[in-house]
Amino acid sequence: MNVKDIYGQLPTIESKRLVMRKVTMNDAEDMFAYASNSDVSRFVTWEAHRSLCDTRDFIRFALQSYEDKKIAPWGIQYKESGKLIGTIDFVSWQVDHHRAEIGYVLAPEYWGNGLMTEAAKKIIEFGFDNMNLVRIQARCFVGNLGSEQVMQKAGMSFEGIIRKGMFVKGKHEDLKLYSIIKC
Repeated sequence: MNVKDIYGQLPTIESKRLVMRKVTMNDAEDMFAYASNSDVSRFVTWEAHRSLCDTRDFIRFALQSYEDKKIAPWGIQYKESGKLIGTIDFVSWQVDHHRAEIGYVLAPEYWGNGLMTEAAKKIIEFGFDNMNLVRIQARCFVGNLGSEQVMQKAGMSFEGIIRKGMFVKGKHEDLKLYSIIKC
């Protein structure tokens, strides 16, 4: 199993309320709506998008990653509206160690409805069933209580705090580390 096996033809994954699929240029306005929000960018490594051009640049990056068969995000589409409301992906995958890390972002008007937990559970299931993973982890800034709740509700266990674990936006951040192990 390798990255090209999965990302050469990134599969569409469905849950009760969501479709996880490749992002397209048609998603630019939906993505910009949340990616330009400072509440969304507060707890991620990237700055809020300042223009639709920033969003289109990210989508071009994702499209190139799909083409190159590299790790790339799933867009999260809300079935009820057809809108792209976020992304989720394996931000890293250590094939030889059978472990990966997930990352995600969601439009704030959908926070608190269990949607990201629903997406995370499906991606975790996909990782265990299709990527030969034994361990899946996620990290969040210490102050990101919403992300921490997603990890907990997705079945992950708290492992500890990685002190000064990431230098982002000009400062060192402490990170909470969660993981789930395949039974």
